[in-house]
Amino acid sequence: MKFLVSALLSLFVSFSTFANDIPDDPLASVQWDDMYGAFLKGYPAVFDNRVKVIGPDFAEDPMNVPITVDASALSGVKRIVIFADFNPIPLIARYYPINAKPSLSFRFKIQQASPVRAAVLTEDNVWHVGGMWVNSAGGGCTVASTGRLLGDWSDFLGDVYGKRWEKDDSTRLRFKIHHPMDTGLVDGIPEFFIQHLSFKNTDGDVLGLVELYEPINENPVLSFDFNKDKSGTDIYMTGVDNNGNEFEAEFVQ
Repeated sequence: MKFLVSALLSLFVSFSTFANDIPDDPLASVQWDDMYGAFLKGYPAVFDNRVKVIGPDFAEDPMNVPITVDASALSGVKRIVIFADFNPIPLIARYYPINAKPSLSFRFKIQQASPVRAAVLTEDNVWHVGGMWVNSAGGGCTVASTGRLLGDWSDFLGDVYGKRWEKDDSTRLRFKIHHPMDTGLVDGIPEFFIQHLSFKNTDGDVLGLVELYEPINENPVLSFDFNKDKSGTDIYMTGVDNNGNEFEAEFVQ
């Protein structure tokens, strides 16, 4: 009996150590351990070249940094978490590709040179992490949005413009939604940002869910690829921001 208890205890300790082991960071960021603890803790992480983070080496416009995340080479993707180590608000987005390819494109605000990472949780409960350094003169998170400066942001709040087109095995959806996406880091301007967007087909099947955070750029432009077998109908998008404003759009077949 003592041997069995000892063996089970040893197995538990080994699993706990593995589940919380932090791999060495190939991008050599002093913030990596903190990022793991904040967003990935609880599951083991591995750095994986199959997780592609594509963006500029230097961000000429720190308020609009284009990024594409593509984890299509992995199977069984449950969740994608995207963050920038050195941003004052590191978390950029969480994406749940329920009936979609594990890929998305967006723009975000960067405050200074930073690793930008995507962590992909698969069905075996392992985080697969990819990333790149994006250099920048910075300041993107602490500048008022253009709409705030012009004073016309409320005239267009929630307006959506988009397009869908069919690919061999998926339906690509790309759209722009008007919103100031204020970070709360500018004096006198509280945080004000889109929090959730969901996508469904005509039958009510959920295609994907995305959680957005303050670093997403003003009037965000987002792209997704939904599975062909579920998206061959009209696609309905609904969303809400942190002030309770609701948004909706329909992308017809």
